[in-house]
Amino acid sequence: MAFLLSGLVASAQEQQYAQIGPRPFHLVDTMKPGPLKDSLAACGTDRSYVAKNFSIAHRGAPLQFPEHTREGVLAAARMGAGIIECDVAFTKDRQLVCRHAQCDLHTTTDILARPDLAALCTMPFKPADAASGRKASAKCCTSDFTLAEFKALKPKMDAADPGATTLAAYMNATPRWRTDLYAGGATLMSHKDYIALVRSLGRRFTPELKAPEVPMPFEGSYSQEDYAQALIDDYKQAGIPADHVHPQSFQLRDILYWLKAEPSFGRQALYLDGRDEVDKGFDPARPETWKPNMTELAGQGVRILAPPLWMLVTLAPDGRIVPSAYATEARRAGLDVITWSLERSGPLSQGGGYYYQSIRAAIDRDGDMLTLLDVLYREVGVRGVFSDWPATTTFYANCAGAD
Repeated sequence: MAFLLSGLVASAQEQQYAQIGPRPFHLVDTMKPGPLKDSLAACGTDRSYVAKNFSIAHRGAPLQFPEHTREGVLAAARMGAGIIECDVAFTKDRQLVCRHAQCDLHTTTDILARPDLAALCTMPFKPADAASGRKASAKCCTSDFTLAEFKALKPKMDAADPGATTLAAYMNATPRWRTDLYAGGATLMSHKDYIALVRSLGRRFTPELKAPEVPMPFEGSYSQEDYAQALIDDYKQAGIPADHVHPQSFQLRDILYWLKAEPSFGRQALYLDGRDEVDKGFDPARPETWKPNMTELAGQGVRILAPPLWMLVTLAPDGRIVPSAYATEARRAGLDVITWSLERSGPLSQGGGYYYQSIRAAIDRDGDMLTLLDVLYREVGVRGVFSDWPATTTFYANCAGAD
């Protein structure tokens, strides 16, 4: 099956030079010695870089910019991301906005420091209590607020301290390996704002329909199908061609809805495979635990599968990173593969966390991200990689000749 993103051949506007900065070269410098390091080091000498569809911006550029902000999208585009993501949630007045989760405003905005709006949150802030073992908590959802109230908020880096006994400490918890340097003055976006901005930049769209965290139908009348359709309608109303849009969802029902109701968009959709977190019996190494399996997914019309990085790789007996059974079966079934999310973890010296769990024994430095990226592209055959810092995937795509 031809990879569906091949229809997104970069136009003259998209062939803008990318500003990749020093980070990709720092990663090369920290790689283990070998031919790949030598090749990438040579690639970095006296050349220009251009935007690539292989380079997919995960929430903008959240390694350093608050996620899903105008400023993060601009940074991602400048770093050469050919495709830029907006996770989509809905407001109380049923408008679509860019948020990673429906109920994350307490960790991604200043809402708790705004008493008038904090009073509308599903659950107000509660400090930690060591005596009882209670962790600090809050819950503020996009569906608690109108679009106007949402846009009055100020974004911050996504973080919260569960051990905090004060509101200030709870909010001031950005991990040391990220930064607050670019948080001031950042701007939240509606889904329509995102569409207008990404179109103006000449890039492509990948909106993710987030799973609702409130009972559906919302307020008795806004169904899951209404929500899924509203996402597509925003592109149709803006006159965006369907082949420029790659809707995503972790819920297979959303993909199947789009395939039936909006097939030109549905054929472009990414099925985000998060079954490792919701199906206790799911094991990427054991095909008999995949329900549905790869052939069944393809038979239902799924064309692009998007699992986390670790599902696609494993370690050979000699310690090399190699394609997993999951990756092999996906390609055998004719499914194209995209994966997420590079540079989402902190420094890899401690094994990389969730995204690298299947190859932990081979991970001990940040340069190993490029080693993994090379296996994903050359051996697994992925057609795109989400990254929290798109300069890295742009650099690799230019050096490897990826689209």
